Amino acid sequence: MELRPYQKEALDRIKVEWDDKDIKNTLLVLPTGCGKTIVFSKVIEDRVMRGNRVLVLAHRGELLDQAADKLYKSTGLRCSVEKAEDTCIGSFFRVTVGSVQTLMREKRLSRFPKDYFDNIVVDEAHHCLSDGYRRVLSYFETAKVLGVTATPDRGDRRNLGEIFDSLAYEYTLPKAIKEGYLTPIKALTVPLKLDISGVAMHNGDYGAGELGTALDPYLHNIAEEMKKVCAGRKTVVFLPLVKTSQKFRDILNRTGFRAAEVNGESKDRAEVLKDFETGRYDVLCNSMLLTEGWDCPSVDCIIVLRPTKVRSLYSQMVGRGTRLCEGKKDLLLLDFLWNTERHELCHPAHLICENQEVAEVMTKNLEEAALNGNPAPVDIEEAEVTAQSDVIAKREEALAAQLEAMKKRKRALVDPLQYEMSIQDADLAGYVPSFGWEMGPASKEQLAKLEKFGIFPDSVENAGKASLLLDKLIKRREAGLTTPKQIRFLEGRGFKHVGTWEFDGAKALINRIAAANWKIPREIDPSTYLPQSAFTEEPLF
Repeated sequence: MELRPYQKEALDRIKVEWDDKDIKNTLLVLPTGCGKTIVFSKVIEDRVMRGNRVLVLAHRGELLDQAADKLYKSTGLRCSVEKAEDTCIGSFFRVTVGSVQTLMREKRLSRFPKDYFDNIVVDEAHHCLSDGYRRVLSYFETAKVLGVTATPDRGDRRNLGEIFDSLAYEYTLPKAIKEGYLTPIKALTVPLKLDISGVAMHNGDYGAGELGTALDPYLHNIAEEMKKVCAGRKTVVFLPLVKTSQKFRDILNRTGFRAAEVNGESKDRAEVLKDFETGRYDVLCNSMLLTEGWDCPSVDCIIVLRPTKVRSLYSQMVGRGTRLCEGKKDLLLLDFLWNTERHELCHPAHLICENQEVAEVMTKNLEEAALNGNPAPVDIEEAEVTAQSDVIAKREEALAAQLEAMKKRKRALVDPLQYEMSIQDADLAGYVPSFGWEMGPASKEQLAKLEKFGIFPDSVENAGKASLLLDKLIKRREAGLTTPKQIRFLEGRGFKHVGTWEFDGAKALINRIAAANWKIPREIDPSTYLPQSAFTEEPLF
């Protein structure tokens, strides 16, 4: 099986973390639909060829079955099973798929030597913060661990930093969409206020039982809103309770939809899912059954009626509709105006925004458009760009005096703060370290590289920030954007946001200034100037 370029890169990065850096526990982040099972199957194949014994750990039987099936189809390797009455002990297979619910039991763990497994792959690794996963991972203390997740948010990774030592590789949702591996997402904020302010929290999220009760009065109105925007789309609706899901199915059928419902007790579940895939139904309701382990690429509308603050859960729900399919142009994601005293609810912004402040502004922008009578599907990437500009502008205004002082300093290098404001990068501006190594001081090698690029290194707070800066610098160079030295020179003469310019445009202007005896031509106003064309002269910097 031929791997995609990003899958090959992920495989190489994992090898570097485990073999070259001797990192024990590392993390792989791939959006839903980008072939995470293929990647870790190839990782497993590599380890088995080295003579290692590997455990694939998951919390659901469907995930274990999928992992075993994909592993066999992509590598030819077969697995033993550690689940219920089945055990891998005595098996000659080098790979085991194991249920965390089974292995977490002390009696079950005690059957194994602590060094029995050389490597452990944790599927849906955002679950491994639970006590059961921690117990298994700590027991097999010598095993090197790969966690695989689709979690899109830095906040979740900070929590995972309790277990994992590094992020081996991340392929972002925007990049997957841009490179044509996932469907573009359009978010539509529906101007219907749903009051859940009285719903209590349980285990860090909203209680499903109370959510179902709070949602009931709005189901007919939601169905009417769906009539306006969901016609001709294959729609999956996530709801908090089975009874709520069944009730909503009946309402949808009375409203004119062809709706079905599935739950954990559905005896005809396989038949219903097949009928939905083949077009007998146009809406499928479920109470969180389909968050993992089910794929129907033709789904092009997702409705989340189970509000959550857990980003990994939200990502899984939306991920049911992001796969490519012939004739599918985009995924429509409906977002309702949830009335709650808490502001940590997940919205479409959390699928794409690394920075929490940007996510909040993007959500506010979409909600205001809906409340002002202008609800329309918006491409989430375009919405993020707008929100990011708003956040950067606000921060720049607050730091105006400090930034002005930086521009007037008589040093040849650019301060990191000035650089991140110049390139209008909210990821840099809002960066918070996630893993242990990121929190330590920047290495001498990192500082030397930053200085070579033209960044003043003394103000770089930690290794994580240094790594992110270097990554941005390399990618900007490859994209033909301005260098730090160009930014320093031109912004020191009053030009604005030179970091958003192309390299050639800045080069041409510097050459023009040089030709004028290092004076700015009279016809140019630095405060409003934008480069209009590119030249071919060699850069001065």
